[in-house]
Amino acid sequence: MEPTDIKSQSLEELKKTVEALGEKPFRAKQLYEWMHVKLAKSFEEMTNLSMTFRGKLKESCILTTLTALDVQTSKIDGTQKYLFALHDGNVVESVLMRYKHGNSVCISSQVGCKMGCRFCASTIGGWTRNLTPAEMLEQVYRIQETSGERVSNVVVMGTGEPLDNYDTLLRFIHMISDENGLHISQRNITVSTCGLVPKMEALAEEKLQITLALSLHASSQEKREALMPIAKKYTITQVLNACRNYYEKTGRRITFEYALVGGENDSQEDARRLAQLLKGLNCHVNLIPVNPIKERSYVRSDKKVIGNFQNKLEKYQINVTIRREMGRDIDGACGQLRKSYIDKKEDS
Repeated sequence: MEPTDIKSQSLEELKKTVEALGEKPFRAKQLYEWMHVKLAKSFEEMTNLSMTFRGKLKESCILTTLTALDVQTSKIDGTQKYLFALHDGNVVESVLMRYKHGNSVCISSQVGCKMGCRFCASTIGGWTRNLTPAEMLEQVYRIQETSGERVSNVVVMGTGEPLDNYDTLLRFIHMISDENGLHISQRNITVSTCGLVPKMEALAEEKLQITLALSLHASSQEKREALMPIAKKYTITQVLNACRNYYEKTGRRITFEYALVGGENDSQEDARRLAQLLKGLNCHVNLIPVNPIKERSYVRSDKKVIGNFQNKLEKYQINVTIRREMGRDIDGACGQLRKSYIDKKEDS
């Protein structure tokens, strides 16, 4: 029989698991607290559970725990990039960013990615598998434990397309915001998508209080298709309609991610078209100077071009910020640390 992945279970499910092991239901609350509040890495640490109970847990359950293979720390701003090993030899990366308003962790939702966005390192090796809820939670838990500082914001924007791992994502959101766990407010959770329209519509029906961030990256269908293969399946009009629907159903302002690629999508005409597209939508645009990666020919837009792009959007009353670059001196772009680890492994 497959061992039970108890760290992926809700408190109610855990009660049933505990009862099936012949223990009283209140033990589930203690076990849940060890895993999700005290962030225990082994059953041995759970000292208020009897040795007999711990023995039963060891025999029939797994306690998912990630191990940091590498931690890179930026000398510029203290940003830390973690490379975590999973139980099957795969690796994922996560980032800790320190802001005045608190610590934010960016986590992965899949090993690799199917989406094939042209400027992204995460997608180069393709997709391997989905992460489990426990593996998503563990990225936050290990970073909080290692840094010794509370994580107040979570961004599901690392490797993978979160909405392609939909059920796991929902469970992760409910568990990370659960009052019996770390209790991170849903308003402090952002989920990024490249635009899987049916899943965006389903997410709107969940009535969560999270922020939805759409990777837009272009102001026309033609340009979006050139950068993002998913645009061939869901048009820019369909994606923006799904964003409007999400706002109407949840009341949560939409964030648009726009990676500025030199000479590709950064002209004044692009800015004007973008402003027209977003007219009347309660949104915020995040301009991201693209991180060049050696496998792609894309270059970062010039500083002046980025400033002009921002000014143009502001003229049209669009809320816009240029994303502050964090950890520029370490493997900063999504998927770069994982990619360099895999490359080294293949070379050796």
